[in-house]
Amino acid sequence: MSFAKSPKNTGLQREVMKWLQSLELSFHWRNVRRDFSNGYLVAEILSRYYPQDFLVHSYDKGTSLSAKQRNWSQIERSLQKQNLHLMKEIIDGSIHCKPGAAELLVQEVYTILTNRSIRDVEGPESDFTDQEYQELLPTLARSTASKAIKNNLRITEIMAEPDISTNKWKAEVILHRHLEQRAADRVLNPGRFKGKPNLGRLAAKHPEPSSRRGECFASSRDTSSKFCFSSTWSGAAVSFKEIKVHQPVRRSLVNY
Repeated sequence: MSFAKSPKNTGLQREVMKWLQSLELSFHWRNVRRDFSNGYLVAEILSRYYPQDFLVHSYDKGTSLSAKQRNWSQIERSLQKQNLHLMKEIIDGSIHCKPGAAELLVQEVYTILTNRSIRDVEGPESDFTDQEYQELLPTLARSTASKAIKNNLRITEIMAEPDISTNKWKAEVILHRHLEQRAADRVLNPGRFKGKPNLGRLAAKHPEPSSRRGECFASSRDTSSKFCFSSTWSGAAVSFKEIKVHQPVRRSLVNY
């Protein structure tokens, strides 16, 4: 791993990157969000400071959800022996590869083990969503409502917490935040969201003269019939023929 890589691309401060290289880990991480999600590298880092409590060979290198949960559960138990702890929200966000969670996790581990503070670090109150990334995109390239839910509600979250009500609530929170962002975009860019008239609206309207609306006249061939122009049709006149039917009177079959 080259240290010429800027912290902007990795999400880590340069001092944290130098510290990680000094530990001579078993493999070089390339993607913070992916490589630190299962907890194996975190356990290996902690073993450099507490070798008796963090035995690297007892941790799984797998990337399945069950492997991640076992590793992190073991890490939390070992940290408690040293009166150390990591925020549960950061751990869960790292397990599910949420944006910014793994970066914050590594920096928290660095602070705990070295007693050094890092400047300009995003606080633990982050909700670990892609909102910051979406705001950097042009309005046309931003996620739709369904894409926003897919990006911010991972499949591993649903597997870890299969309760339908909980997952429904999470989806509603994401959707509400997305709609709020769309509403803000409409205020900032009203011209882009202005609807365009269709051909029907653009077509010229020629209303029928009022003198012919509801006008009726008799047929020259049949005096019992007459034609009427509808007063509700604004375009071409439509004629309706009125036909009078004379039915014979039926005689009563009852003799008086």
